[in-house]
Amino acid sequence: MQFFDPKNPNEKKKMIAAAVLALVAILVLGYVFFGGSSSKPSPNQTAARSSPTVARAGKAPTNEEPPVDESPIYKPVEYNPVVPAVGDADRNIFAYYIPPSPTPKVVIIATPTPTPIPPVMISSLAPTTVYAGTPADFNLQVSGDKFTPAVHVILDGRELPTRFINSQQLFATVSQTLIKNAGVRQVMARSSDGKLYSNTITLNVSQPERPNFTYVGIIGKPRFNDTAILQDKGSKDFIRVQRGDSVGGRFRVVSISEKEVVLIDATLKIRFPLPFTADQNSNTGYRPPVRSADDEP
Repeated sequence: MQFFDPKNPNEKKKMIAAAVLALVAILVLGYVFFGGSSSKPSPNQTAARSSPTVARAGKAPTNEEPPVDESPIYKPVEYNPVVPAVGDADRNIFAYYIPPSPTPKVVIIATPTPTPIPPVMISSLAPTTVYAGTPADFNLQVSGDKFTPAVHVILDGRELPTRFINSQQLFATVSQTLIKNAGVRQVMARSSDGKLYSNTITLNVSQPERPNFTYVGIIGKPRFNDTAILQDKGSKDFIRVQRGDSVGGRFRVVSISEKEVVLIDATLKIRFPLPFTADQNSNTGYRPPVRSADDEP
């Protein structure tokens, strides 16, 4: 079998074209591998390949190109890292805040100081109850123990005239001015220097029973033997009384005037003035008539 026919013109052209392509390929490969390295570099390539180290070494620049300032290229980089704060150990950042438990308060209970026993003792009073408004001074008997002549009876902080009987009994005089109002009075025994003192006991001052009447009128007499008209507050009944008459079973008429009627408790000797008031059966005030000289009925 024959691959190439020299007599065929087409075959010749193909062979010539193949030879030309092979030659071109050989030339290109030769230039790539041998021609590029052996060629002389251009002046621009020589300047580009010059080392920056030689320029910094103090080599004078050429007249063709000015020196290139490469200091921005070699400026040192400053790096200041910020270290984040370390979180608390064992803490959940997604949990809500839980306040700490309050510190318990330490309550110190002071030991109570025992009350000292008084060197003097009072056990009872006589009388134990008196009435407010008593018209005269009265004697108060104080019974107890360990009394001395230096001890005096004290009523609401006021020292009373005291008489020493013995170590178990004292007598004191109570002024009527100290019991004008009802209430409770504190009684104790104490020496002037305060070294001897007793326990405290109470004296009751009660409100006395008052007359349940109202003075509403007067009938004048020529000899001033006037008759007062009183009205019972409970039954609304009217009664006529004169000086010396008994009223309500325990009161007695002491005086009668146009301004008031004075009654006295027959037992306690306490006086109760009844001022003139309006007539309870009238819408207007009733004034007692002027004393007349009419004969007695």
